[in-house]
Amino acid sequence: MAAAMLTSTFVGTPSALARTASTSRPARQSVRAAAASGSKGLWLPGTESPPWLKGDLPGDRGFDPLGLGSDPDRLKWYAEGEKTNGRWAMAAVAGILGQELLGVEPRWYAAGAKEYALPPLALLGLEAVVLGFLELKRYQGWKETGKSGLINSFPFDPVGLNSDSNAEKEIKNGRLAMVAFLGFAVQALVTREGPIEGLKNHLADPFGHNFITNIANIPNVLSS
Repeated sequence: MAAAMLTSTFVGTPSALARTASTSRPARQSVRAAAASGSKGLWLPGTESPPWLKGDLPGDRGFDPLGLGSDPDRLKWYAEGEKTNGRWAMAAVAGILGQELLGVEPRWYAAGAKEYALPPLALLGLEAVVLGFLELKRYQGWKETGKSGLINSFPFDPVGLNSDSNAEKEIKNGRLAMVAFLGFAVQALVTREGPIEGLKNHLADPFGHNFITNIANIPNVLSS
């Protein structure tokens, strides 16, 4: 009798165990579902992701306040466009920083005023033909395969970096690069300096060379 009471107290009766299992199973399932849906996290805690953003795209954090991706076909094209612009921005940021570190003149924001072997119109025409051809082939390949590529290689992955984890990293770095390039452009317009030169001036004189003083200098730049 005592043994039965101890067994019932510390182990529980079969019916009680069954009730416990049935009530804990939905809780565990809901926790797992919540963890899966929030594994990437949202751009702002407490917000809800739009129904057309299901978390299956690289970098999807549920941010689409204008509803641009509500059309499934346009969503795919916008995702491709963001990735492509991110790649251009990463190349631009690396080139701007590398040029300034190596001391190559002229600076990137003044390169258009330099005289080259070909006149500006000829350079623009050559650029339009070459890049137009590459972009046309990229668009055709993307329409057929849904992958980014180069000419007849879709996806273009010569060193085997194509993976879900790298796709996530690429879109993150691409977004950072687009923001960085925008900052470089505004800085060049306002201060006529490159990013590294601007950083050195700020470190040398934080109170005389900062965001606020640069904004105050905009009228002088526009009038010059």
